[in-house]
Amino acid sequence: MLRDFCPGDQKIPHNPMFPKPRKRFGQNFLQDPAIINQILAAIAPQAGDRLVEIGPGRGAITQALLRQAGQLDVVELDRDLIEPLRRACQGLGQLTIHQADALTFELCSLAGPNGHGGAGHAPENENLCHYLHPNCHGAARHPPDNERLSRDFHAKGKVRVVGNLPYNISTPLLFRFLDQKACIQDLHLMLQKEVVERIVAPPGSRTYGRLSVMVQTWCQVQALFDIPSQAFFPAPKVQSAFLRLLPLDPAPLAPRNRRHHAQLVALAFSQRRKTLRNSLKGLVRPADFARLNLDPGQRAEELPVSAFVELADMTCNTSSDFHLNSED
Repeated sequence: MLRDFCPGDQKIPHNPMFPKPRKRFGQNFLQDPAIINQILAAIAPQAGDRLVEIGPGRGAITQALLRQAGQLDVVELDRDLIEPLRRACQGLGQLTIHQADALTFELCSLAGPNGHGGAGHAPENENLCHYLHPNCHGAARHPPDNERLSRDFHAKGKVRVVGNLPYNISTPLLFRFLDQKACIQDLHLMLQKEVVERIVAPPGSRTYGRLSVMVQTWCQVQALFDIPSQAFFPAPKVQSAFLRLLPLDPAPLAPRNRRHHAQLVALAFSQRRKTLRNSLKGLVRPADFARLNLDPGQRAEELPVSAFVELADMTCNTSSDFHLNSED
């Protein structure tokens, strides 16, 4: 359950060396010290952690993480923020700035030393981010060298991801992180409250949908606290929330074919009012429902996460030439 957190009256003063927030990058900079302290307490960074911050902005969390962990990698798309961020963090620790798009950036390349990588921890071959979201076009044009990254990761450890994700690309970013879950220890993310509620929603609830199933298949999910809009500059028109994701290793419900599983889940939720018998017609046969003791008269939001994996595994040899148009 989400817990409300009352922000302090103080705000971090504006640093004139940083440019104004840019709407095209979806920039809303965190400015409330009380919220920042709450976030740090949830992350609990330690010296030696391989921390990666997505979208550091003006460095409100960046500076605090550096003070506690001593080293930090950040991924920032806006080149005009790079040099001001470097100056603002000077002397606080070892900061490595990657001027890159998080939708195409390879987190596995940052896996730190003395970790626990091993067999089965290679980055996934099937790029669900690209498959489910056209915004991930860069990853398709430049597919990762999975063999090289796998070899590198076997000798390295996992990264801890922190981020204030732009609302307009938060869902494709989540799928991009799932593509690289084998390299990730945990994720602490600021997202639109509505998105967090969908991610953690249980079966049978109004907000349970494709995003719930896809994330819960691969991660333990926990909504930590709400973040009011006035904690940001400029203040967004929606409320935010802080989310913790712990990738399951190994995932007890891992489908045999990730792409087919993603197809089936998207198809099941493509028209929420339809029963499974109709939404999955041509993919799941009546005998398949009977074999799994599932009622084809149910709707997708009534099924637990495990049932989608079972259905996908049972039908993964069936033709899966479907066109996914819904956005859940």
